[in-house]
Amino acid sequence: MSKCVLIVDDEEDVRSIAKLGLEMGANWQVLTASSGKEALNIAQTNKPDIILLDLMMPDWDGRITLEQLKADPQTQHIPVILMTAKNQSSAEARLVGLEVAAIFTKPFRPLQLSEQITAVLENLT
Repeated sequence: MSKCVLIVDDEEDVRSIAKLGLEMGANWQVLTASSGKEALNIAQTNKPDIILLDLMMPDWDGRITLEQLKADPQTQHIPVILMTAKNQSSAEARLVGLEVAAIFTKPFRPLQLSEQITAVLENLT
């Protein structure tokens, strides 16, 4: 079954590589946002199946964006996977108490991204 994924990252090359990997690897619909505010608007309108959210961004970082997504009744049910260049344990320490489906470390392998996301979604059901 085809999924809709929203990729949120301030780096255009990361968005492009992830998008290409998901489209080629799984033929999923991929939406992109370059900021947390843009992501919230897109998520409200399009209701993606899952959101890949960069932790380190200007303005609204991943934590603020996640808090906004979880506070909004239209988007609070959407699972969020955080992407971070930091090691996983330091990221987890900063996110204690927040509802995160998983944490992926960058750099990631674009053609394996769909398999990793599918595994996360299967664990949620």
